[in-house]
Amino acid sequence: MQQYVERVVDLTEPEANQIFNLPVEEAQRVLMESSAEAVGKIHGSFALIARAGKTVRMARSLDRPMRYFLAKRQEGPVLIVAHRIDDIYNWLKSEGLHGQFHPSYTRMVPAHHVVEIQLIGCPDPDPVYTRFFTPELGTLPPDLDRIGELYIAALAEEISQWLDHVPESDPIGVCFSGGIDSGSVFLTTYHVMQKRGMNLGRLKAFVLDLGDGPDVRQARAFLEAQDLGLFLEPIETEASTLDVQQTIRIVEDYKPLDIESATMALALCRGIRDRYPDWRHLIDGDGGDENLKDYPIEENPELTIRSVVHNCMLYQEGWGVGKIKHSLTYSGGLSRSYTRTYAPAHHFGFSGFSPYTRPSVVAIAEAIPFIQLTNYSVERLYELKGEIVARGIHKLTGQDMPVFPKRRFQHGALPEDALRRRLPHHETEYRRQFLSLYQ
Repeated sequence: MQQYVERVVDLTEPEANQIFNLPVEEAQRVLMESSAEAVGKIHGSFALIARAGKTVRMARSLDRPMRYFLAKRQEGPVLIVAHRIDDIYNWLKSEGLHGQFHPSYTRMVPAHHVVEIQLIGCPDPDPVYTRFFTPELGTLPPDLDRIGELYIAALAEEISQWLDHVPESDPIGVCFSGGIDSGSVFLTTYHVMQKRGMNLGRLKAFVLDLGDGPDVRQARAFLEAQDLGLFLEPIETEASTLDVQQTIRIVEDYKPLDIESATMALALCRGIRDRYPDWRHLIDGDGGDENLKDYPIEENPELTIRSVVHNCMLYQEGWGVGKIKHSLTYSGGLSRSYTRTYAPAHHFGFSGFSPYTRPSVVAIAEAIPFIQLTNYSVERLYELKGEIVARGIHKLTGQDMPVFPKRRFQHGALPEDALRRRLPHHETEYRRQFLSLYQ
């Protein structure tokens, strides 16, 4: 009988984990030896892998992509784990195993799950998925003041924990548009830093300016309404520098809205890096739309108001593991699309942080009684986000936060008709361009 020699290759940059309550090695031990419930008590941003014999376990937070590929060797299987598809491919090439590769054969560890794999040879058994974060739905009373207070208090606590691990002399940049999410993140960060006696000169609000985009005006109006205009710093970039092929290569996806958003994120990160070669820490509001279910339902024929308010973390996780619509290659929801934020920042050497993705904040959002508050009214659902966040900001800071109409990142940096001229393609063309990277 053949003796298999299994191998695990970890390309996930373990030093990039930002775990607040445990050393990384202890978190790996918890992942391997403890229950999924214990994994849910690991605080921070992480992509963890642990192994005991032929058993491998993996888990990640919502804000960290984590992919894997199982290759065959005569002596036994090899599991390669990385943040990026091209890292897996390049390692396979270095070992002469790239003939087995296709990007669709890679798998994404779904956020909020422990994934267990047995390296026992051929045929390989399916992974076992065990959820480690299961927030309860609709448990809060329908009191918008109380909901806002709890939601922004959780946001402030996450920002405070993050600041504990940022070196005290390092500057902090908020990716800013003056919208509800980035606006609330800026005001909360400002409040926490002020309350803790930190140097507010470390803080900037970076807004992307590609020429005549509405975000610059909105960002300025937002901050000037709070007498905080001195923190605003526009990052001017020529629209002619936008390169969708580069975006597809960096983000490793082809969904048009995510490619458009990531193209703007790359322009912003490139502009900040050119101006500040040593800047490292960026904070943003990604996840705020998903938490408060603020996406235009009418643009997605698969959704109804009932599916949105009845399915736990639909926008964070998609339809969920074990469902027909769940992509094994890409996961679903923000679990998939967070690469639009992570990959541009990582590419330019930034350490990013999205406090709205943290489980403590998501749990408050999922506890909101959306059914009671909306009575299945789409219009009422769209109104809730601004009301909840503004009330929470006022409770925390005493400030009256401006609430502007929702606008996607890509539509704020550049007028929409100009964006269409620069990024004209549909999903099939973006998918073709992505697959061509591996032909």
